[in-house]
Amino acid sequence: MATAAEPGDYTQGVDPELALKYAIQHMQGDRVEIVEGVIQGGSGEVMTPTWDHERAADRIRYQILSRVRELGCITGSGNLDLPRSPNWYVPDLAVVPEELADGAAALVPDQTLLIVEVTSESNAETDRVVKRKRYAEYGAPLYLLVDRLDKTVTLFSGPGRLGYTGVDGPHPFGMPVRLPEPFGLDLDTSGL
Repeated sequence: MATAAEPGDYTQGVDPELALKYAIQHMQGDRVEIVEGVIQGGSGEVMTPTWDHERAADRIRYQILSRVRELGCITGSGNLDLPRSPNWYVPDLAVVPEELADGAAALVPDQTLLIVEVTSESNAETDRVVKRKRYAEYGAPLYLLVDRLDKTVTLFSGPGRLGYTGVDGPHPFGMPVRLPEPFGLDLDTSGL
């Protein structure tokens, strides 16, 4: 007499981090992130930025665009993987070398030249604390935090496992902020 097959143990050989990151890449929605193991975005939670939020990111993009092109880079809001962690980010703006972006589904923070996050009421603490720590840990050379709630801009540099060693700011909106090399330019923060 045949017996019913025992249910399989589908956890054998499956990497939970890879499974989770694979799954969110196939979810509906423009901006699906994993922040400290919590999925944000997709069909269950709307992460669509407001136009005011987009305007702030666009003002930064516009000011750095010619220098970005000179450096052979592009700007965008592509996927950033943080391997060996429960994190998968979609920054508001990142500057990456064009040759790395060609054909890439995701990059890692140390492959960027600059990451910009613009706070909203729903994500301010995540951008101020969690993402700042993780971007430093994963080697993002420059992290620009545009804090629309506090109306300040802060540039973090010198990444390391314990955080950024360089902090320029917070500066109130309207005060120019220097982006160091390879950019070598001053950002006009008025109107952010």
